[in-house]
This record gives sequence, C-alpha cells and structure tokens, in this order.
Amino acid sequence: MVRLTKIYTRTGDAGSTRLGDMSEAAKHDPRVDAYGDVDEANSSIGLARAALRSADPMDASLTRIQNDLFDVGADLCVPESDTPPDWEPLRVTENQVSWLEGEIDRLNEKLEPLNSFILPGGSEAAARLHVARTVCRRAERKVSVLMASGARLNPAVLKYLNRLSDLLFVMARTANDEGRADVLWIPGKDR
Repeated sequence: MVRLTKIYTRTGDAGSTRLGDMSEAAKHDPRVDAYGDVDEANSSIGLARAALRSADPMDASLTRIQNDLFDVGADLCVPESDTPPDWEPLRVTENQVSWLEGEIDRLNEKLEPLNSFILPGGSEAAARLHVARTVCRRAERKVSVLMASGARLNPAVLKYLNRLSDLLFVMARTANDEGRADVLWIPGKDR
C-alpha cells in the first residue's frame, strides 16, 4: 500500500522529478509526459463517471479502469532495466487487456450498427466519455513515442491504452441510448 505523509516535497521546483526507481528525470521527459497523460485520462474518466447515474453498470467498470490506470502509471514510472529494483515493479498484465476486450464485446453487442462516423456528443455522459476517449488516445500516442525512442516498456501498456480508448468509444455510444441517440457525421453536409 502506498502511504503519502507529505503532499509537497519541493524536489520538482527545479524542473525535475523522481521516477518510481528513484532515478531523476526532467518534468518534460517523454516518460513523465506519457504517465501525465495517463493521469489526465484517469481524471477525465472521473468526470465522466460524475455524469452517470450511480446505478449505471458502467460506473463499476469505470471504477475498475481508474484503478487500472494507476497501475499503468506505476508501470510507466518504473523503467524496465537489466538491473531490476529491490522490489517487484507493478506491471500491467495481459489479463487487464483481456478484461477490456470482454467489456467491449459485451457492450458492443447491444449497440445499433454504425453506418457513419459519429460526432462526439449526445448525452452529457456520452460527451464526457468521448473526451476521456480522446485524452486516452493522446496518452496512447505519447507511450508510442516513448517506445519509438528506444525506451524499454512493457508492451501491455500500449495494448491497454489502445483497448481502453476503444471501450470508452463503445461506452459513449452505450450512454447515448445504446447508439440510438448517436449524432451521425454527414460528410460535406454544410458545403
């Protein structure tokens, strides 16, 4: 269990921060940028949850996802190394990815088929889920950049974020009366 006894440490006042392995990195380091976007995605999901009815079954799934996103951030903040730390770092697992796939399949089978792209919006909950989806896609892109830079990462992190953004899309459609209230894109409508 994590124990936070002091909220401010002043270690970041000069523009650097400590990673989970206690190494130092600039606050603009691609790794810090990636897990910062994961944190923002988590906050966006919290905002979406606030628009759902508390009895909505998606709320329990989103609570689990928020917890998993802390796992994603923990995974990203401890770089993989040939010299592992004295403890076992928390890593995202394929089971977490598989659970997202199961949720996508379960919700998607109830949705109206798509005949066009949809505009992000509809109900308040759907609109907030679309915002969370786009923030999650940004986090996914940042992790992809980090991987392309040669940083060693757990490949399940990128898979998790990819599936999560897909699930948030399906959840947004579910929040729009199972897709019946989706607003369809009409190409060239206002030319």
